[in-house]
This record gives sequence, structure tokens and C-alpha cells, in this order.
Amino acid sequence: MQVTDWDLRKLRVLRALSELGTVRATAEALCMTPSAVSQQLSSLAQEVGTPLLESQGRGVRPTEAARVLLRHTDTVLAQLERAEAELEGFTRGKAGAVRVGAFATAIPRLVVPALNILAEERPGLSTRVHQADAAEVYELLAAGEIDIGLSLAAQAPAGPDRRYDRSELLADPLDVALPADHRWARSKQAPRLADLSGQGWIYGASGPWREITLAACAQAGFVPDQAHVASDWRAILDMVAAGMGLALVPRLAAAGHTPGTVLRVPAGDRPWRHVIAVVRAGSGEHPRIEAALSALRRTASDLDKEKVQFS
Repeated sequence: MQVTDWDLRKLRVLRALSELGTVRATAEALCMTPSAVSQQLSSLAQEVGTPLLESQGRGVRPTEAARVLLRHTDTVLAQLERAEAELEGFTRGKAGAVRVGAFATAIPRLVVPALNILAEERPGLSTRVHQADAAEVYELLAAGEIDIGLSLAAQAPAGPDRRYDRSELLADPLDVALPADHRWARSKQAPRLADLSGQGWIYGASGPWREITLAACAQAGFVPDQAHVASDWRAILDMVAAGMGLALVPRLAAAGHTPGTVLRVPAGDRPWRHVIAVVRAGSGEHPRIEAALSALRRTASDLDKEKVQFS
């Protein structure tokens, strides 16, 4: 069996199944029938000459041989992305499409301005925005549904992952949202987070924002008392305005004034969340994706300048 005889479609099926764990989930993700998925994997195992899957509960998992094959598959697919990028520079120029997946608070102030820049510089390039949770963009990239994902560094997969290239776009500062009549809202001195340890806090029951809030307060030496559970920023700020509690709010989420609230920059150790851009390994060299990443970086740089002025 020659390596050059391997079908890349079968390797992609194996990659998807290793991530999703079942034939049915793989079939749904790749718009195939379960029997077609099984046939592709059975054929690949025959070509390789060794079993690639073994049972695990109700699902399956890759064998040791399959993990070796997948490690090389990631390298091959990344190199093919680079080859396609070079060819696209000749064949498509400034035309084509780019799809951006991003979490909600990154869209108004980061994604939309960047895509406006892109529309002016490359009018032949179409764009599509896909709102998704910070962790979900990795699944969308793996499935080929988006070209660029905006996520948070805290949501990145643990350890090195050669399937993706990641770069930081923006360090988004966290401000404290206080009711307008709160004593620290009226004070000329900025509060430290530790000064607010006895207050009731508003944050989600799960997800990245709960983790970020708990981590920031832990660094300040306390566990926040959760007065209310909410994850929508509009709802959180409205509750703060009503005097129902305090909240840590990322600068991207707090654009515009909410009557009844005051945003204060915490004194001392400043908490941040780190916004990153993620692409499939090698695909950042596509002219259209490279142009979109450049626009995102310029928009992030402008937001950094605003951050300095606010602080």
C-alpha cells in the first residue's frame, strides 16, 4: 500500500470520529450517512493494514495506530492548507469569502468594524458572521464551517494542538459595575476588588465568565457571594442599576452608558480576559483569511488605544 493512495476524505472522517466519539455524531457533522462513515473507516483500516478503532462504552476511540496516523494527518492537512493558500493567491486574488465565528461581545466592537474595513479594501470579498460561544469556535473550525474563530485564551484546548494556529488580538480589561448610589461609585479613590469582598455579585452559573469572575476574585483573596445568576450582559447591567449587586464587566461588553450604573477601573492588580484569533493550521496564509486577520488586528489596536484613554 502506497501512502499516496490514501484518500484524504477518509482521513478527515477518522479525524472527526476521534473528536466526536460516535459514528452517528460523525455522520451528522459531515453530512454523511452512518453507513457511509463506517464504510470509509473500514476501507481506511484495510488500506493501512491494522484496526483503527476500538469500542469504548457506547462509542469508539482511536487505537494507538490510529493516533499515529492522526498525528501525521494533522501535519498533512496543515500543509495542504498552505498549498491552497499559495494557489489562491494566483487563482482568486481578492475575491472569495471569509467566515468569522465570534462570541457575542466581540461582534459589535471588534468583528463589525474589522469587516467594514475589509469591505472597503476588498469589495470583492464577501463575509459571514457566525455567533458562537468562545469554546464552540474550535468545533466550527474543525468542521470547516468558519475560517476564523474569536475565542478567549481561557477557553483554548489544554496543551499544544497542531490543528490550530492561535494569536492574541486583545487584552480586554475588566471593570467593576456598581450601582450609581454605591459609596465606591461616588468615591474619588478607585476600589480594589478586595474592598468589595462583602458585596453580592452577579455572574453566570457556568461558562467562561463564571470562571473569569471567580479567578479574578480569588486572585484578590476572596470568593464572591453570588447574589444573582445571569449571563446576558444587558440583564446583568440592569440588575446592577437596580442595586441588586455588583459585577465584573469586560470593556467590550460595557460599550455605551447604562443609566444607574457606574463603571470603575479596579485599583491594584487589574483583571483581564485575553481575546484570541484561531484558524486551522496553515490556513492563515490564505490571502482572504490573512486580510481578515489584518483587519481584526487593526481594530484591536484601535480598541487598545481607547483602553489607555479610559484607564
